Amino acid sequence: MSITRRDLLRNVGGLAAWVALPLGCGDVTTDKRGQRSALGASPGEYAFLHGVASGDPLPDAVILWTRITPRDDSESIELLWEVSTDSAFHEVVASGTVVTDKDKDFTAKVDAGGLQAGALYYYRFCVGELSSAIGRTRTAPTGDVARLRFGVASCSSYAHGYFHGYRSLSERLDLDAIIHLGDYIYEYPTGEYGSVREYEPAHEIVSLQDYRTRYAQYRRDDDLQALHQQLPLIAVWDDHEVANNTWTDGAENHMPDQEGDFGERKRAAFQAYAEWMPIREQQPGRCYRTLAYGDLADLIMLDTRNSGRAKQVAKASDPALTDPTRTLLGHEQERWLSEQLQQSRAQWRLIGQQVMVSPFALGTNLDSWEGYPAARSRLLQQLSAAAGDSVILTGDVHSSWAMDVVDDAAEGSIAVELVTPGITSPLLSREDAERVDADVMQQAHVRYAQMWKRGYMIVDIDRERVQAAWFHYESVDQPEAVDPVFGAAAAAYSGERRVRIELDPAPSAKIPGGPAPRLG
Repeated sequence: MSITRRDLLRNVGGLAAWVALPLGCGDVTTDKRGQRSALGASPGEYAFLHGVASGDPLPDAVILWTRITPRDDSESIELLWEVSTDSAFHEVVASGTVVTDKDKDFTAKVDAGGLQAGALYYYRFCVGELSSAIGRTRTAPTGDVARLRFGVASCSSYAHGYFHGYRSLSERLDLDAIIHLGDYIYEYPTGEYGSVREYEPAHEIVSLQDYRTRYAQYRRDDDLQALHQQLPLIAVWDDHEVANNTWTDGAENHMPDQEGDFGERKRAAFQAYAEWMPIREQQPGRCYRTLAYGDLADLIMLDTRNSGRAKQVAKASDPALTDPTRTLLGHEQERWLSEQLQQSRAQWRLIGQQVMVSPFALGTNLDSWEGYPAARSRLLQQLSAAAGDSVILTGDVHSSWAMDVVDDAAEGSIAVELVTPGITSPLLSREDAERVDADVMQQAHVRYAQMWKRGYMIVDIDRERVQAAWFHYESVDQPEAVDPVFGAAAAAYSGERRVRIELDPAPSAKIPGGPAPRLG
């Protein structure tokens, strides 16, 4: 139960009396920037520098996140949190407290329950004299669902430019959530991969404090803060949350003689991810999970990087390539995926994962499912045997694709794969992309490809079809905000299991509520 001024005034023995209760978020005032302070505030003791975030919506719960920066890092801090049906917090429906300290990097995460399905909420945190920005989130719907809309993003190299795509997504208030397919951060030092912006720390991140510092830098970015403030996030990691081209026991970008034990680095990366991301935590090192959106879609999020991936082979002639025991998901996750596909009764199964299932069409990509042919064959068998329709959502390759997923052992397509471009991370230059366009589009399974523009996807789902619409930027190296340009649309229609190219993106849905108050 929340504490408001109405709660403070009680009738005791027939007389009105003040009850000594602590101040709650409802007892603060708001200034012109949306920052609020309690009566008697003394600024400077604490600060909310990294915004708020929400994620992993369930029908009755959602993860809420913030970080408090204290003046003295030796103390533990208790924060109050509130969830309301309105941005003025007249109708608070859930509240409580959460304690954080330096062992959690002063991040605070709450699994706020007791909420209504398919509903819009606003939330905030406060401590002592200070309150966070107000966040906006949505729970997942249940039952008969007519339509869903998701933003899909991946690969945001801070060093390659500005997060205009995140800002644009934050303004699409009709989205149910953002699906983030990984490479949320990059581990490189300043200047090694991209030179538009410098990293904190400047060296490659290896230790727990390094990873925490890199997340803190990302989360001070205004555009990324705007995304998290307005929409819930459903995220999985890729390789750069740890190091480039990871496998279970190592990474291409990890040198044990210089950077120490990889297992220790991996544990540090996972801990920082759990602290800083609005993800519902499971056993350490596991991020794969399913989120249900009524009877319309099950969102099955996979980990193709860290749970059970065998080491990549260096060349296609390596006999180990066809070893049937090599896995991309690991045997435990493979069994789990088979169960999820068999148990799903939703009309659509959206499979969010990192690396391309379809052949790359620019040559063999041994870091993708192509490099694990036996595991790929098992995946396609699972998809083929499952009832209903499957759409694979892919990140990682910094480019936009729509493809029929073809099994060489069967006739026709068995699923559709839709690939989102990088927010800032590049694949090819414009000139290089134009040289290979014709060859790529001659591949029978490729229905659309755009290999140099950055941006994001909007995925619109109804009973008839799942449509992806790509929105692109020609450049992301200037800080001035620019609007994205519609690039193409492609759809999978129920029962067809193949791509149809469409002329226009699906129209926006009715906006269910206003934005959370923006800062600045």
